[in-house]
Amino acid sequence: MVADPILYVALPLLTAFLLPIIGKINKELIRIVPGLLFAFLVYNSIALFSKVSATHTPIIVEIAGWAPPIGINLVYSSFTGFIATIISVLALLVWAYSYKFKKLEFDNSLKYFVLLMLVTAGSIGVILTGDLFNQFVFLEIVALSSYPLVAFYRGRNGAEASFKYLLVGGFASLSILLGIVLIYSQLGTLNMADIAAHIDEMPRNIKIVSFTLLFLGFAIEAEMFPLNGWAPDTYSQAPGPIGAVFAGMTAKAGIYALIRMIYTIFDFSGAFEILLIMGVITLVVSEGIALRQENLKRMLAYSSLGQMGLLMIAFGINTKTAVIAGMLILFNHAVIKSLLFLSSSFLVYNSKDKLIKDAYGMGKKLPLTAILFGIGAFAIVGLPPFSGFWGKLYLLMASADANLLGLIALILAVSVIEIVYYFRVVNGVYFKKSKTEIEVHKPRWNASLAMIILAAAIIVVGIYPNIIYDYLVNAADTLLDKASYISHVLPNLASN
Repeated sequence: MVADPILYVALPLLTAFLLPIIGKINKELIRIVPGLLFAFLVYNSIALFSKVSATHTPIIVEIAGWAPPIGINLVYSSFTGFIATIISVLALLVWAYSYKFKKLEFDNSLKYFVLLMLVTAGSIGVILTGDLFNQFVFLEIVALSSYPLVAFYRGRNGAEASFKYLLVGGFASLSILLGIVLIYSQLGTLNMADIAAHIDEMPRNIKIVSFTLLFLGFAIEAEMFPLNGWAPDTYSQAPGPIGAVFAGMTAKAGIYALIRMIYTIFDFSGAFEILLIMGVITLVVSEGIALRQENLKRMLAYSSLGQMGLLMIAFGINTKTAVIAGMLILFNHAVIKSLLFLSSSFLVYNSKDKLIKDAYGMGKKLPLTAILFGIGAFAIVGLPPFSGFWGKLYLLMASADANLLGLIALILAVSVIEIVYYFRVVNGVYFKKSKTEIEVHKPRWNASLAMIILAAAIIVVGIYPNIIYDYLVNAADTLLDKASYISHVLPNLASN
């Protein structure tokens, strides 16, 4: 079978367009076809990622035969391929989990899976594109698909959360677009490699303004404090599996855009310090608020924001060890947080308010789901032998190498806060009795299988981190080597 980076985008968009027609033939195909698509994307990821890992050479796709910087191109490297693979696997698992989730009828299933395919295509498009304007377009696809998913249940709170997301997302889009316009007005190009090669030709004041505009827009998409006030509502009001989509896909697209801009496009040394500082603030504030939450989904939402803060810290340190730590945290956040959102949905399945106390006693009523949630909780706080341990360990090592002793103390202190509020939930699930009678809903076999696969990945990577370590080293080398990125995308420029 043919594997090509363009299929990540073309197939989901085409299938989303054709799905209403397919549904007229057989309604069950509404649920089946997206699964087949996501399974192919996983195959596509394995084939492509194996190739770039073996050759250590990125795959450059020129759309319509036009070479960059004039034409649009996709860049599939060890770095972008790793993230695209994570998103592809999560899309398949979310599909498996969502199959007949809450008895989705034909119309709802059609909307749900069309939007899920669009979010997947947009998120991977943001990762792979080598063109700044097309990155903006893919971010818009992600945003316009996410708004209706937040309000999917059509309740008042969901509509309000979606409207907040729309307003803030509109500001982010405007900020990014203005930054792109400024760059194009000065350099006459939208290709990231071409911009990076000629960024020193821009007047410094215009460079600062364009950087600030892009930084603000991408920071909103990456859920950076204080621009992340919309995020907890969207996580808590969206359907359970969509929380996993936001954590594992859309947030990754946002943080990638921010990282690519800082590491590749601009040449400001102070940008890393800004990212580090904002990461620390995002981490501390989010974890502090998570500690005070009584709503389980909002607690997970603020915890997710805290993990995004850890990601910003890792990439803000700007060393190879720190980038490896960042890739580990990115992997863990996608896998572990997805497991937590998926399992928690069944712990409070029929609860109206989704309170933590509504999950009390579920350890006996839903033993498998409770175990899976516990694995996710232990992993996200960094306990061995789970995969979350290695991400925090490498981040502490990177902080020590950079002589950031205060940062080490801060990360450890925040980890204690995480332990407190996650163990409070686990303790309630196993050792407290429910004060209210809530009807228990057991997950179907397909939902259980999706969660078990995530839990297995957490345990296997925790015990055998070398399974992915070499890939992370390659990804880190790729991101840190700006000159190599430019030369692979623009070989004629490099030869001159």
